[in-house]
Amino acid sequence: MATTSPPNLPPATPPGAPGSGSPVRAPRRSPLRALAVGALGLVILIVAYLVFAPGGNSNYKLEFAEADQLVRGDQVQVGGVPVGSVTDIELTHDFKALVTISVKSSLVPLHQGTVALVRTPSLTSVANRYIELTPGPNSNPELPAGSRLPASATKEVTDLDQLFNTLDPKTRKGLQGFIQGSAEQYVGQGRNLNISSEFFPPVLSSATHFFKELSADQPIFTSFLVEGAKAVSTIAAHSESVADLTENQNKTFQAIGSEQHQLAQALKELPGTLKQGNKTFSELPATFAALGTFIKESRPQTPAQTELLERLRPLLETGTPTVHDFAEVFSKPGANNDLTDLVRALPGLAQRLTTASPVTVTALQESVPITAVLGPYSPDLAGTLRSFGAGAGYYDADGHYVHLNPIFPSFTLGEKNTLHPASSAEAALAGLKSGQLRRCPGAATQAAADGSSPFTDGELLDCDPTELP
Repeated sequence: MATTSPPNLPPATPPGAPGSGSPVRAPRRSPLRALAVGALGLVILIVAYLVFAPGGNSNYKLEFAEADQLVRGDQVQVGGVPVGSVTDIELTHDFKALVTISVKSSLVPLHQGTVALVRTPSLTSVANRYIELTPGPNSNPELPAGSRLPASATKEVTDLDQLFNTLDPKTRKGLQGFIQGSAEQYVGQGRNLNISSEFFPPVLSSATHFFKELSADQPIFTSFLVEGAKAVSTIAAHSESVADLTENQNKTFQAIGSEQHQLAQALKELPGTLKQGNKTFSELPATFAALGTFIKESRPQTPAQTELLERLRPLLETGTPTVHDFAEVFSKPGANNDLTDLVRALPGLAQRLTTASPVTVTALQESVPITAVLGPYSPDLAGTLRSFGAGAGYYDADGHYVHLNPIFPSFTLGEKNTLHPASSAEAALAGLKSGQLRRCPGAATQAAADGSSPFTDGELLDCDPTELP
């Protein structure tokens, strides 16, 4: 070390020595010099502490149900920032993994409520693991170094295979079909996909703006998340129905894909349709304005219309069955029971009449010589066929001038409507009337229900209407 010698100074004259002109004062120390010396000492102490003091890391033990491919040296992170590492892994007596971690002093002490989860950086690094710590609130009691977090405060990593194993065969098959269909969808569409990628930045920008607006109103967003969780829970309770819906949608999309030509044609016609719809919508305001004017002008007539509709109600109620029956006349469920069926049968009837009518006319013409001899007896035949036992024959103004009645002389009607055997003479004379010389016209037949017979011409005729056969 280099040293310097102080300069040679003249010997100091002791105070009070002869020859001194004034008394000598003791030298004073400066306060700034003392402060600088103290600061230098403090810096030396801090450097010595940082150099010679221990690292300050604290160890904690985490209990996991399984080790999840953790190894010594794996990182311990908080919010993606490394704060420690795994120092040891042991097997407990109940076959659980006891993992010892070393945490930096800047994070300790941990507090109750701390949660440890095993994570993977990405799907491609399935063999890589790290532990993610979620420290508990500082208001909770502290966890001293060496504390042990139970298995209830830890969670293992969920592998992709475990996720797929939770799906039933039907769902896995549908997922495979979806992935395969997605691959087929993009076959030969690389160029179009590259063109579409140019629109990703605007989409991301819009998404950023969307999430910014979404986070601006936290109560509504919270309500949305809560209601969304309820909806997901409800959907999960009907997983079979959702699986069936997914399968049916797959069939629907397959059917749509098989109609690509028609779909393309529809998309081609869509712009013209939208253009025409835009034109229609542009004319709607004027239509609504005219409709408003119509409603405004019709308001004074509303009471009269109300009264008219009230009076029409009984007519409609009465006419409804009639209209219903009238409708059934034209169309009624079943075959050959309404006018529609009749009209449908008319062509066949006309075709048959075209063939049968000439034959019928020919038959009638050929039967004329045979039936001509029966012509004079037609009234008698008609009367006999009309009512057995009634008089038949020619008529004049007084009715029949020949009256015939069949007589069956076997029985006679007695008291209490009982039949008694009768002789031929009694039966032949029973019921016969004589001396009826003033019968009115029409009295020889049964009286008409409307009173038109026997005919008296307002009692101007000299006849007796009581004389009846």
